[in-house]
Amino acid sequence: MKGIVLAGGTGSRLWPITKVTSKQLIPVYDKPMIYYPLSVLFLAGIREILIICTPLDLEDFKSLLGDGSLYGVNFQYITQESPDGLAQAYLLGEDFLDGDSSLMVLGDNIFHGNTLGHDLKSLLPSAGAHIFTYVVDDPSRYGILEVDKEKRPTHIEEKPVTPKSNLAVTGLYFFDNRAPQFAKNISPSARGELEITSLIEQYLLKGELTYTNLGRGNAWLDTGTPESLLEASTYIAIVEKRTGLKIACLEEIALHMEFIDHGELEVIIAKMGKNSYRDYLEKVNLIS
Repeated sequence: MKGIVLAGGTGSRLWPITKVTSKQLIPVYDKPMIYYPLSVLFLAGIREILIICTPLDLEDFKSLLGDGSLYGVNFQYITQESPDGLAQAYLLGEDFLDGDSSLMVLGDNIFHGNTLGHDLKSLLPSAGAHIFTYVVDDPSRYGILEVDKEKRPTHIEEKPVTPKSNLAVTGLYFFDNRAPQFAKNISPSARGELEITSLIEQYLLKGELTYTNLGRGNAWLDTGTPESLLEASTYIAIVEKRTGLKIACLEEIALHMEFIDHGELEVIIAKMGKNSYRDYLEKVNLIS
């Protein structure tokens, strides 16, 4: 299984913050936003990851993350010339996937949960599609999944005017190796985009869609507006301060997942300046 981080888009709702930089490069408390979706893929054990970004931001992402060898993984990059919908990721990433299944996470979504990594590895099917939902109180803002009395998926709708469910589809999706072919069957929606709900719906119609509702003990944060960005930063700050543990520390996760060893982490630390992030990693390398 391979991973995709969709980090394109204009970030127009965060203007003027995003006038000169990608939304996924701005900080969420103490780390660049893209660290958080990348951490989800790391925790799922995925080491081949495609980062999709705009042409203007490509060099900045490469400067920040490199080729992934620092973390014991492989990053590849491809540009999205215009934000033509989430499902476009599977047209752009077809060669990268090369017949493999994939886990895609949106670059502005933050997931946090005690057993998130273990849950991902145990929940993902060998075929079909699997999505993750979250109960919300404003369902008309999201893609919404409807289920029957037996909790089986029956319908999915993008930003319904009159929602029949409060199960929002989060920005984390598993698709088997047919996703690129299914994406080619999608026509642009009324707003001119290849909707991810249209891709999911093809699996639903075949009876091959499953889902997991992220219940209590898991947090899903969207960072698309100034208000939600502030809320996400506050959440991360509070949890890290209370627990003394960092969320989405890629170096720590890479060590925990055995992508790198203590010696390699020591080399990483030695190249850092004096800061609290370095202090944290020094502690991790001593006690892990």
